[in-house]
Amino acid sequence: MGAILGRKLGMTQVFDPEDGHVERVTVVEAGPCFVTAIRRKERDGYDAVQLGFGAAREKSLTKGQLGHLKMADAPPLRRLAEFRGEAGELEIGSQVKAGDVFEKGQTVKVSGTSKGKGFQGTIKRHNFSRGPVSHGSHNVRAPGSIGQSATPSRVFKGMKGPGQMGNTRVTQKGLEIVDVRAEDNLILLRGSVPGPKGSIVEIRTDGGHA
Repeated sequence: MGAILGRKLGMTQVFDPEDGHVERVTVVEAGPCFVTAIRRKERDGYDAVQLGFGAAREKSLTKGQLGHLKMADAPPLRRLAEFRGEAGELEIGSQVKAGDVFEKGQTVKVSGTSKGKGFQGTIKRHNFSRGPVSHGSHNVRAPGSIGQSATPSRVFKGMKGPGQMGNTRVTQKGLEIVDVRAEDNLILLRGSVPGPKGSIVEIRTDGGHA
């Protein structure tokens, strides 16, 4: 089993006990996660494990969700996620903890929803250059002409333009585990973890399914 759900707590720094150098790390509260379902290729067409994480109020879940969790003998949970190819010997109702899955020095990838930045223009969203600001120019931050002439007389799909920035699923690969504090269910990661503080992220061993 090389996957777990966690909550991004924020950044801090720790000192390496061997040589004393400082490490800037992102702290993730990883698990404990409940195994709420097992997918098998013979029955479902693929192998996967479904994990649940994050306490939730019963009133915030539907009856179907509560029934599904009750079958796994799990409390009301905020987030369920499937991890393909990670079922292994796990059983429904068991728990997955950070200390059982990861160890110091491993390389992992983390998936989450990036910070939403709202509707942004092309300079901030796509790193466009601005126009001239002198001699009465009115084309300071405008994107410029994007249309075609008589042929094909339309704008091609996929052109870079203004629009919503952020708030999308992002997977950051190659993050190193600086430390695993199993007693506190904490994983310290070196690298950029997507999402704001308090958001739920998926942590997998690097090289698995995205």
